[in-house]
Amino acid sequence: MQRDPHALTANRLLRSLPTNELRRVLGAGETVDLAFAKMLYTSNEPIEHVYFPLTGFVSLIMPVDASDSLEVGLVGNEGMLGLPLVLGVDFSPVHAVVQGAGTSLRLGAFAFRRELALCQALQRGIDRYIHVRLSELAQTAACTRFHVIEARLARWLLMTQDRAHNRRFHITQEFLAFMLGVRRVGVTNAAHSLQKRRLIHYHRGNITVLDRRGLKAASCGCYLADRQSYRRVLG
Repeated sequence: MQRDPHALTANRLLRSLPTNELRRVLGAGETVDLAFAKMLYTSNEPIEHVYFPLTGFVSLIMPVDASDSLEVGLVGNEGMLGLPLVLGVDFSPVHAVVQGAGTSLRLGAFAFRRELALCQALQRGIDRYIHVRLSELAQTAACTRFHVIEARLARWLLMTQDRAHNRRFHITQEFLAFMLGVRRVGVTNAAHSLQKRRLIHYHRGNITVLDRRGLKAASCGCYLADRQSYRRVLG
């Protein structure tokens, strides 16, 4: 049975493709489940598949040493996983771990490279997405250096909510520490502060955003800068 080319366009990169290119990409891939905590990529290991998340979201984690790691990005239905392949590199520099369960369109590495060569709109869209991701990495580096933990936590919670498409989601205290590159006690204090201000409710890793407008006010300007960058480049 032929699939409706618009049935899998929850992913915003796919949604931007002309119908003929969209049909090609969908025909080359398959829909898969993204189970919570599943490791999609391991640092310095070959990339076998690319993913266009439809629902759910994936965390990109940079291992620093044997015991420390830092989250350097989030990917939801606004983007894709597997950008090194676009640049001619066949391994991942980061771990990619599912933080919000969902579904994704998945293509094998060879099939993806073939479609990338044939589909000009796909190539243009991903090139622009790479620019956005580089901007986000630079913004995150500046944010980590100059902004206080509470503001950074508010920013990451907003980013996570954007990708979860829900005001409720699950993030462990350990992972929040990875997100911010701080000790757990720093995360605990920042989360308690946001909760005391009735911006969030946090209990055993379950987070509910109670006041999104207030959370935006508590966040640093990096959250708005990220949103503006995406809209300016990708619409």
